Amino acid sequence: MPDENTPPDPEYKSFIQKIMDEDIKAGLTRIVTRFPPEPNGYLHIGHAKSIHLNFSLAKMYAGVCHLRFDDTNPSKESNEFINSLRESLSWLGYDPKEHIYYASSYFEKMYEFAEYFIKEGLAYVDSQSIDEIRIQRGTLTQAGTESVFRTQDIDTNLKNFRNMRNGLFPDGSHVLRLKIDMTSPNINMRDPVIYRIKHSTHHKVGNSWCIYPLYDYAHCISDAIEGITHSLCTLEFQDHRPLYDWILAHLKKAGFFSQLPRQIEFSRLNVTHCVTSKRKLQQLVTQKIVDGWDDPRLPTLHGLRRRGFTPESIKDFCQRIGITKANNWVEYSYLEECLREQLNRESQRRIAIIDPIRVIITNYPPHIKEEVCHASNHPLVESMGQREAFFGRNIFIEKSDFMLNPSPGFFRLSIGKMVRLRYAYIIMCDEVMCDEHGNPVTLLCRYLKDTKSGHGSDVKVKGNIHWLNANHVLPAEVRLYDHLFCADQPVDDLENLQINKDSLIVCKGLVERALGSSIQEERFQFERLGYFVADRHNHIPNKKLCFNRIVSLKSSKDKRAVST
Repeated sequence: MPDENTPPDPEYKSFIQKIMDEDIKAGLTRIVTRFPPEPNGYLHIGHAKSIHLNFSLAKMYAGVCHLRFDDTNPSKESNEFINSLRESLSWLGYDPKEHIYYASSYFEKMYEFAEYFIKEGLAYVDSQSIDEIRIQRGTLTQAGTESVFRTQDIDTNLKNFRNMRNGLFPDGSHVLRLKIDMTSPNINMRDPVIYRIKHSTHHKVGNSWCIYPLYDYAHCISDAIEGITHSLCTLEFQDHRPLYDWILAHLKKAGFFSQLPRQIEFSRLNVTHCVTSKRKLQQLVTQKIVDGWDDPRLPTLHGLRRRGFTPESIKDFCQRIGITKANNWVEYSYLEECLREQLNRESQRRIAIIDPIRVIITNYPPHIKEEVCHASNHPLVESMGQREAFFGRNIFIEKSDFMLNPSPGFFRLSIGKMVRLRYAYIIMCDEVMCDEHGNPVTLLCRYLKDTKSGHGSDVKVKGNIHWLNANHVLPAEVRLYDHLFCADQPVDDLENLQINKDSLIVCKGLVERALGSSIQEERFQFERLGYFVADRHNHIPNKKLCFNRIVSLKSSKDKRAVST
């Protein structure tokens, strides 16, 4: 879909925009959308798509988007989740301003409507267990059977429902059901439960209620009360739309509403190697498979933020994938590519070594402590300037840039071979010092004096590696993140998901001193290693340096890849 600041383009409109255009032509004067999260977990990348869609369309049509917390299940909701939701929304750059609402604010009205349905003979109190009700609803191929309480008289239903509200019954002893059609091919229309008893303290209304409406009942009424014009939701709610419309049509007929919202479904966002079910994410957190809701391996917005993703890259991703009704999987690499493009433009370059091996430049003049080399902060943005790198006798390089017995095609350092040190000189390895296990620990090398970068040299080498002066380094924890799940499309059953044992590798590395003053959430390109961010929790300038890898420098799947 177009950017939120771009007016609708007749040549590029989603099916939702076309519906809105038709409604405006038919007399609708203002578009009102809503983003209605349940405060029972942290927002994830799938929510970002819905947020972007609802807020962008509202702005595009000079309308308004509401933030409404669907807080109808006190046993799973908390202020922690509410605060996290608001923080994520603000981080993405969306501000509902004064349009922040709670479904719990409408509990009295919902109760009033429930009594209306009872008085009209359209609802009844069922005293069966939830399991009995579930069995009687039937299956996709078999019609349901009517409850023995379906023909209960109106006065008894009213009395029981009021006693439910007054706390006279224990949890699970009674529910309120709409009386629709137990033979309907749509299971959602087979006398759905709309109220249940829960003696739980609610984060907002405390203990003033002990009965709570179910989502299908509360959601459509909340939409209507707020004057929502277009209720945008994912495809799994398509079969719930007849119930949505049935409830509101009866309330409109009774005179409670004059204008009704229109529910429109679009495909949910499925990203490879990710799970976006809040129930499964909750399991990952509670089972300590991950380190909290903001673990950088999770697709939560808090996790993506800590990983180093930017609001701009996430909104760019949501915009590029568009809005359709086709269920599909989007490659995680496509999300990464949206970020990589931004980071490549904006990130200053720095040098870090995550697995160091010492190099001694044996022929470096003993009377010279070190000399200055100049490194560009960004090779394509001259205005970002340069920084100093200090070449001397003792340096470090990446252990992977040396091979004792090099394989064919290895153009980095080995005995008798030469390589260029970025911004400095060409060196040749003469000797290797190993430990008792035969592992290289120190390399003895010579530098070629007339090969300093920027001064011209007739000596040509294929390898170019990074390095750090041993006297100008700072220790740092460098975290290398990868996919949490091995499978491209993780299965629904969390117990059978194969966890990637290498999804987090923690390295005790070295970084150049210029990174000592970096601040939390500052992003850099570590040359030859990838893009990294200073951790938003653990990174303490000049004390404890902690960097998370955001993405690699290049992707093996740098195009949009979607499988249905």
